[in-house]
Order: sequence, then C-alpha cells, then structure tokens
Amino acid sequence: MTMAYLPEYEQDETLATTPGSQHAHTHGHALEPATTPFAGRIGGNQDFVLDRSDPKNIDVLHRVPDAAPCMTLPEIFDLRGFLAPELWKFAMLECVASMLNTFLSVWVTTHPMAKSTAPTSASGVYSTITFFSPTFGGLTNLLLTPLLIYTFSPSSGGHINPLITLATLFARIISFPRAVLYILAQTLGGALAGFALHAAYGDRNITVGGCYIDTALVPVSSGLVVEFFSCLIVVWLCFGVALDPRQAKVFGPSVAPWLVGVVVGVVTWGTAWTRVGYIGASVNPARCFGAYVASEFPGYHWIHWVGPLAAAVAHGLVYFVDPLWTDPVRN
Repeated sequence: MTMAYLPEYEQDETLATTPGSQHAHTHGHALEPATTPFAGRIGGNQDFVLDRSDPKNIDVLHRVPDAAPCMTLPEIFDLRGFLAPELWKFAMLECVASMLNTFLSVWVTTHPMAKSTAPTSASGVYSTITFFSPTFGGLTNLLLTPLLIYTFSPSSGGHINPLITLATLFARIISFPRAVLYILAQTLGGALAGFALHAAYGDRNITVGGCYIDTALVPVSSGLVVEFFSCLIVVWLCFGVALDPRQAKVFGPSVAPWLVGVVVGVVTWGTAWTRVGYIGASVNPARCFGAYVASEFPGYHWIHWVGPLAAAVAHGLVYFVDPLWTDPVRN
C-alpha cells in the first residue's frame, strides 16, 4: 500500500522501539507493497479507501477522485483522469486479465456448430453436451475467476469484466475516465483472445457457451431477459461479498474472490441447459466479443451489452437509496 495516501495506516514513531521493528529501523525505510487507494477494488473489502473529509487526502483525491466513495457528478466526470498515466497502466492490466479470462473460458466451452435438438434419451438433457459443456464452463469460471482477481486486484482492482466496471460506475465508486479506459481495454483483451482462439481452433464454424442463441428456437427477447437477470444476480452478489465495506469483517480479501467465482460459476452453468437453443448467459460482454472475433458476429450481440448496462443501472439506483457508505458529516 502507498502509506502517504493512507493516513490511517501511518506507523507511530514508537514502533521503531518495538522488537519487531528493529530490522526496519536499522536498515532505513522498509519497502511497501505498491497498492494505491481505489474504492472500486474487488476483494479488498475497502481497506484502501480514503476518507474524503480528511484534509490530508485532498491532494490525492484531486488526482484520483475514486480513491474515496460517494463521488459527486463533477468528480465522476472529471475528464483529467484520461491524462493520468496510472489509469492507462491499470487499463493495460485489465486488458491482459480479460484476454487470459476470455481465452480459457471460451476454449473450454467451444464446440462445432450443430443444429439444436431436444434430447430423446430417458436421461434427457443430463447425458448430452448441452449439459456437460456448461458444467465444465461453470467449473472453469468458479476456479479461474478468483485466481484472476487475486492476481490483478492489487493493481487494477480486478474487474476483468465490463459488467463489474459499469456497476461500480453507477454505484459512484469509480470515475468515468477509469470506466471508459477499463471497458475499452477489457474489450480489446477479449478481441486479442478471439484472434488467438481462431488460430488455435482453426475454424470459425463454432458455438461458445454463453454466447450463442438459436434464434429459430429462442426469441432474442427471451435471451435478453435471461441476460439481464443473470447480470443483476452477479452484480448484486459480487457487491455483497466483495465490494460492500459492511462485509469487510465477514468476508475478508481471502474469501471474497472465491465467493465471486462461485457466483459467476453458478449463474453461467445454471442458465445454460434449461431451454433448447439457448446455451447460457454471458454476464461478460468482452468474453462474447472475443468469441465472436473467433467465429462471426451475430445480430443479437447487442443483448450482451444492453443486459449488463440495464443491470448496472438498476443496481446503482438501489444503492443510491441504500448506499454502501454513510457520510457522518451529513448525518
């Protein structure tokens, strides 16, 4: 952490005399982890959030307005953030995270294009690829998501998904410049993974779990409904276990990423095999963007953006009424 940014973590001078601090005192200043304050960090349980009312933090908040929550509109839309080198660096990391996530989560659910048919065996859908492919996809999301969060959260915040970035924007805990850079970077990461997937698979005639609708069997409007509610579930539960500061002592930074992985895994698996012709919700538009770069873009790709956007807005309205933080000065 960057101690100069976090006055509440400043060490007392008396620590230099304690037995455990003799080494640091003898060898000068000890190196500290390079973690900057950011209110939209996944899995950090808000340990690195600044106090907006503390005058010591004015300079930091001037540069990084989303280092503290409950941002005002002028702070959210402070376009100087586009000139901040740190945001571009963090966006680059989100690009890498999205690329890694898209490649593996798409690869494990990719199979050749085939006509959707209802199962005819006595076991029904449970003995078909319609069931087993989403099962492996859900397990991959359950295990891969927390590991990526652990890896990238200390730097960029570990969003890895435009859905999370949009939700934190409408919850007033990240700035507009950060949101734009992150979403563009996540989408670019998905596209890069798509080019790699095409090169690895060698055929564009494929379907990918969470990114395919047989429109002859399922109306696009039905897909939009599932996408919206799936995104809403993911956002709400991810906030509850990984972003809500009231849960900091319940779900620490070690547990929260695994709970996020469980949420994503269950939602992507549980929506994938109920209806013939629909193989699951995306809950990550950058992932489907990468899948379509590897195959071809269908006319219904818009639902993978409209669904997350609508879910983020709905979630933000509720948190505006029941905020994550309270301002003691206004109370």
